[in-house]
Amino acid sequence: MWQSVLERILKRLIVEGRLRVTWPDGMSRDYGPGAGPKAEVTLTDDSIVAALCRNPVMALGEGYMDGRIDCPAHKLYEFVALLVRNQQSGRMPSWFTAMDRMRVALRGIEQRNNPLRSQSNVKHHYDISDDLYRLFLDQDMQYSCAYFTDPGLSLEAAQKAKKNHIAHKLLLKPGMRVLDIGCGWGGMALTLARDYGAHVTGVTLSENQLATAKRRAEEAGLADKTEFRLLDYRKVEDAFDRVVSVGMLEHVGFPHLQEYFTKVQKVLKPDGVALIHTIGHTAPPAPTSPWIDKYIFPGGYVPSLSEVSAAVERSGLWATDVEILRGHYGPTLNHWRRRFEAALPKVRELGYDERFIRMWRLYLVVCEAAFEETRQGVFHLQLSRKQYAVPTTRDYLHGHSEQEMLHAAQ
Repeated sequence: MWQSVLERILKRLIVEGRLRVTWPDGMSRDYGPGAGPKAEVTLTDDSIVAALCRNPVMALGEGYMDGRIDCPAHKLYEFVALLVRNQQSGRMPSWFTAMDRMRVALRGIEQRNNPLRSQSNVKHHYDISDDLYRLFLDQDMQYSCAYFTDPGLSLEAAQKAKKNHIAHKLLLKPGMRVLDIGCGWGGMALTLARDYGAHVTGVTLSENQLATAKRRAEEAGLADKTEFRLLDYRKVEDAFDRVVSVGMLEHVGFPHLQEYFTKVQKVLKPDGVALIHTIGHTAPPAPTSPWIDKYIFPGGYVPSLSEVSAAVERSGLWATDVEILRGHYGPTLNHWRRRFEAALPKVRELGYDERFIRMWRLYLVVCEAAFEETRQGVFHLQLSRKQYAVPTTRDYLHGHSEQEMLHAAQ
């Protein structure tokens, strides 16, 4: 029974390309018109067929993790991208669409990330092992979208270009005090201190990241220009000339967007400037994948531009510049995914089993496909408390954007 149900779903869903499915009985069938992308997958157990009918997204993730869904690693992206592209056609079953709408409506309840829950969420993802992240990130351990001023840039150069792009938008002067909300392993803070003469305070809820950031500051001779705290951003009380936050807003949760931007407004000095770098949808609000929420980023939420804009408006901040970075995170994730695959022997040496490897591989693939196949990008929100805290034209950026930033990246 369940196979016939899933076949009906696939016939309705795949309107572009072709998906070849090998069923548990060994029979293979094709779905879709054939023109366009092609992919193949094997379902190895009858239980996964029923699970895919009941809860497609969770079953797809868990089924791949435990081997009930099999797809060669080098073909996994094609399979996931084909599904994501066709899902955009709006031909999913009505009950699936209704569940998505209900989860969007309930996001204010599901994502109440108080300080205790926020710390638990951070530990789940960031406190697993710095050694794992070192295997696929750039040398500076930038775990956010790079900025490819030239498509041929290396990952290291593109991450340097990202940091320089952000620094220019912050209009830094030597001696300025900067708050780095969600400072990660300290790369941004160290760059702003070393290259721009800022005094940076970084806050994080990850004990691993805190220890690494402090060690890196000592090794770089920047301990006198940086301070790293294990602290929830909501508890920061100091005043700062600048605020920067890269890849942290996604962890705030929908109910706390207003709280976040109000805090940014409160810690900024009257002439202060903030730059918020975050993943976002240029489409109506969408629910977080239940698989991503359970296994990868508990409590996470990718906001739509409409949601972010509303929170900024209510905070009293000026939105002095809004840039949408398109076509940058997909290539970033592709670099990470290829590095992860190349480092698998070392991943296994660290003690990670095949289920974890399949989980992490799928996470990187799903994210890359989301940026390539859906209306998902990266927002750069430049904010200030006063209208003239930022120049009234973009000339100050254009002077750096191509030749200078490319040179700085290399």
